Formats: sequence, C-alpha cells, structure tokens
Amino acid sequence: MSTVVETVTNLVQPIMARHQFELVDVEFVKEGKGWYLRVYIDKPGGINIEECALVSDELSEQLDALDPDPIPQAYFLEVSSPGAERPLKKPEDFEKAVGQYIHVSLYQKIGQSKVYEGTLEKLTAEQLDLKVNLKGRFKTFEIPRSAIAQARLAIKF
Repeated sequence: MSTVVETVTNLVQPIMARHQFELVDVEFVKEGKGWYLRVYIDKPGGINIEECALVSDELSEQLDALDPDPIPQAYFLEVSSPGAERPLKKPEDFEKAVGQYIHVSLYQKIGQSKVYEGTLEKLTAEQLDLKVNLKGRFKTFEIPRSAIAQARLAIKF
C-alpha cells in the first residue's frame, strides 16, 4: 500500500466512524497527466451526493492541515459511492456477496479462462465456489482465493 493511501486511510477512518459510513477503498492513481485521490464510501441503503460532499470537505480540511504535505503533487480528490459493481477486497466484502452475482479476474487460467462471472455459492478461507452459466449449462468452479487478481459485484444481463 502506498504511503498516500495509508495516510488517507488513517485520516478518513475517524470520519467514517463519526458518520457511520463504510470505507470501501482508497486509491491514488495517475491517469493521463493528472493524479486522482479516490475515496469510495458506502452505507446500508447506499450513499448520496451530500454525504460524499461532507466526507470530501472534512477529509480535504484534514489533508490541508498536514505539514509536511503527504501529497506534494497536484491532484483531484474524488469521494464517491463504489457503485453497483463495487469491488470485493476485504474478507467481509466476500462474505456479504455470498448468493450474489460476481465477476472474478484470475492471475492464471482455471479451466479455459482467466475471467468468470457467476453466483458466489460458497466461501471458505481458502476458496470460493462460483456457479457459472456456460452456454446454458451450469458448472461450479472452485477458485482458490490466492488465484484472484480482482473481484467485484456484477450486473447480470
């Protein structure tokens, strides 16, 4: 984890606790010529724009007060909902997703692919069982958690 992400995570956690929001993710990335500090937040029932603005204002104040500045380059601060296809990163994210339709990207192929979408049927500390529709036939893949590069909720079409 980068120093910027660690610093921002530590700063935003008390804000999350105070407002009873959940910190989903923090990322600091360069896109094109600009740097973006993105903070994804949520709460049961979903987060709204006013709540995002509230967290943005409070976090911005705290970042401005730090000396030395932990982010010396110019950047854009974005506070938002993780959206309908929220990432699954923490163990509790996966636990909440049992029974839901998810997208999983793998480091290496399992079966014929490195990417699967299906229903998360079962979860253990070592693996997840994903029920996938392959051309009208359902197959359950046992995917080691260590093989997962990225996972997120998915919208079923």
